[in-house]
Amino acid sequence: MESCGEEVRCENDHAIFEKMRSGVVQVLVSRHFLKDIPGFDVSLVLDGCREHFHHLHKFEENIAGNHIFRALLDKTHIVYAIDKDRRLIFLRAFRNFKEYERFLDDKKTITSMIASA
Repeated sequence: MESCGEEVRCENDHAIFEKMRSGVVQVLVSRHFLKDIPGFDVSLVLDGCREHFHHLHKFEENIAGNHIFRALLDKTHIVYAIDKDRRLIFLRAFRNFKEYERFLDDKKTITSMIASA
């Protein structure tokens, strides 16, 4: 994965993601994610340059050693994680903020999704 080529971090890039980006060894997409937002090009999130996003790489929290991030594309909240094995996993996408909040509160489901990836 490459940064956007600028010497300064891209707008909205979070420092935690920036530090972890170079260590990512694999990119995975969950079945839920594919159902939530079919045909989404994950390279839009990975490339670090984004004119389409309102937020990108916003750190949400650490759940059982897994770093959870969010991107906001129009009104769609894209949730992804970098796990302990340095895999970037796209978990879910939500158009409704309340559903996104409920998902983030369900730490058991998130941990299970990451473990089964």
